[in-house]
Amino acid sequence: MTKKWMSLALMAVPMLLSQSCSALSTQSTSVGGQTPLTIERLYDSPALAGSSPRGLKLSPDGKLVTYLAGRADDQHFYDLWQMDVATGQQSRLLDAQKLTIAELSDEEKARRERQRIYGQGIMEYFWSDDGQTILIPASGNLYLFAIDSGKVTQLAIGEGFATDARLSPKGHYVSFVREQNLYVLDLANNQLTAMTTDGGGAIKNAMAEFVAQEEMGRMTGYWWAPDESAIAYTRVDESGVELVTRNEIYADGIKLTEQRYPYAGKTNVTVQLGVVNLASKQTQWVDLGADKDIYLPRVKWLPNSQQLSFQWQSRDQKALDLRVVDLADIKQSRDLVKERSRAWINLNDDLHFLKKTEQFIWASERDGFNHLYLFNLDGSLAKQLTQGEWAVDTVSFIDETNQWLYFTGRKTKVTERHLYRVPLGGGDVEQLSSRSGMHMPVFADNQAIYLDYFNSLSQPPQISLHDEQGERLAWVEENAINKTHPLYPYFGLWQQPEFGQIKAEDGQALQYRLFKPTNFDASQRYPVVVRVYGGPHAQLVVNSWSEHDYFTQYLLQQGYVVFQLDNRGSAHRGTRFEFVIHEHLGEVEVNDQKAGVDFLRTQSFVDGENIALYGHSYGGYMALMGLFKAPTHFKAAISGAPVTDWALYDTHYTERYLGHPQTNAQGYEASSVFPYVKNYQSGLLMYHGMADDNVLFENSTRVYKALQDEGKLFQMIDYPGSKHSMRGHKVRTHLYRSLADFLDRQLKP
Repeated sequence: MTKKWMSLALMAVPMLLSQSCSALSTQSTSVGGQTPLTIERLYDSPALAGSSPRGLKLSPDGKLVTYLAGRADDQHFYDLWQMDVATGQQSRLLDAQKLTIAELSDEEKARRERQRIYGQGIMEYFWSDDGQTILIPASGNLYLFAIDSGKVTQLAIGEGFATDARLSPKGHYVSFVREQNLYVLDLANNQLTAMTTDGGGAIKNAMAEFVAQEEMGRMTGYWWAPDESAIAYTRVDESGVELVTRNEIYADGIKLTEQRYPYAGKTNVTVQLGVVNLASKQTQWVDLGADKDIYLPRVKWLPNSQQLSFQWQSRDQKALDLRVVDLADIKQSRDLVKERSRAWINLNDDLHFLKKTEQFIWASERDGFNHLYLFNLDGSLAKQLTQGEWAVDTVSFIDETNQWLYFTGRKTKVTERHLYRVPLGGGDVEQLSSRSGMHMPVFADNQAIYLDYFNSLSQPPQISLHDEQGERLAWVEENAINKTHPLYPYFGLWQQPEFGQIKAEDGQALQYRLFKPTNFDASQRYPVVVRVYGGPHAQLVVNSWSEHDYFTQYLLQQGYVVFQLDNRGSAHRGTRFEFVIHEHLGEVEVNDQKAGVDFLRTQSFVDGENIALYGHSYGGYMALMGLFKAPTHFKAAISGAPVTDWALYDTHYTERYLGHPQTNAQGYEASSVFPYVKNYQSGLLMYHGMADDNVLFENSTRVYKALQDEGKLFQMIDYPGSKHSMRGHKVRTHLYRSLADFLDRQLKP
């Protein structure tokens, strides 16, 4: 299960000590029509969220905003658009149909599944350093788009599918991976050079292995030196990883797929880190140490191009070292920072080497919450820049000239993300964003102006341009819900939730949000759907727009209460809140969800005997555990693509929380759903994509067999050809129609 898609619902006996509700609004919005939502409309085009650009960037000179936008008749087909910052004029920069759009390679399909990217047309692009051209990968081909002339040139890169393509830092080269080797194209003379040649079979050069992509958030396996003199890259040997033959079941046949899947407790890949010199084509290898059973989650060059940093992580993930090597003596590394934890260390992307001083920014949870630290290059701590019982999300921009560090975090409210800044030398934290909701800034490369990608429960994503003080300069996409907006006909019935807190059994506060049905009548009693994720690195109780809430709005119009609670173990609440799940999953999470149900049953408008639990991925696991372990709390459950036995999931994710199966066999057994199957009574629906390469289909088929052996009645819906994310309008429409029908039959008289 991945961080982004797991949604659990574990519960046991947390005490309901307090409940404070701060209502956002319990009424439907005042703007918009009264047209009821249909399931068929949820994911049809045009998108209900309206114009929701992705891939936001500012040109190197700051004069243009560029972005990818779907079409009105096909929200998943993207063209490249631009906005002139000076005039506000917007236009389509490049029609994707001018490029060759063809079938993706299996490697690229898998990579996009890991990235959670879905669509056609232009899916990514890269500005050149001089701002004159844009590199566009499309269907394994590479194109250069000239800004001034509008000319599109297909690059001569030879036969085969190019993936993970990018421009070099100064724009003189294009690099990419093909057939498990790294290639560089010199744009001055169109000379193509293979920088590695031994890739193939179990050997992958410049590519991120499965767990790096799925669990570490590292989608690449190579890194350019800032001066373009060299490229650092990984060489991955998968020969020791178990080779699994999976049956990917499609509507018109079965595809036998071989995948090296690193099951928990089994062998991982062996990874090497090399630096290839662009002139000599010779590779030097970094000494990663005697222990080969380790992870390499991050690699980053220092600004001088003569030093390379890498993060070394132990197999048990309780140790993380930031190390640096000099190219002049690449075999000798030195430690800059050592992080240690009794449970595990969460990875992040916030290592930033400063250019004007020999210092760097580092993010750490060493004091219990994720905060920012300023270190000297000798490894000594200069200053802790942020502190308190709240979490930093990520660094957004570092303005060394004016000595400001910009970052996002949850200082104001844990259910919102805001933009802040703090002096690089230390000082008070200043909040720049003001509107309640989720702010995701995208800064220009060399100046403190930024695009604010904002959304909230009442506002679909909108994009505005701001200065360094946070003042709005212009709208890029206001996305106002006026009479021409796709959401307008339905928005008059759109419901806003109440936010509140209850207490867990250890006294920690649990955040919830509660949606009341459309046309709510306090004298009536309503059935409840508890929507759950419940796993680490996720947070559902936020003031955020999400397409996953469209089905929630549909349920509200059908007379359901919808409830969500972030149990202990979930994100942005500090290590004390998160570490309670260490070595035993599905216990405190279920206890907290049970506490949520206990709270619901104190509400006069809740039908406490008709409560269902619904989640996908980790949430699917939670749905099973909740129904099996707490049948008096949940009458029914919907479990989507669940992990059912943690021995079937991958090393990096599973061992982070449960440890190694050999040292925590009891924890693995207690965290599996199978010891509790015998408790199941009735009311279960399971669904799974039959080509899922993340949470393998076997997780569900094992439960099917166990329930059948017990003589238990349940329902299942399996989707031929679908992966973990259950993409596609037709698939989602059928899925949600099925879920709605199941809930009606289970919870309504």
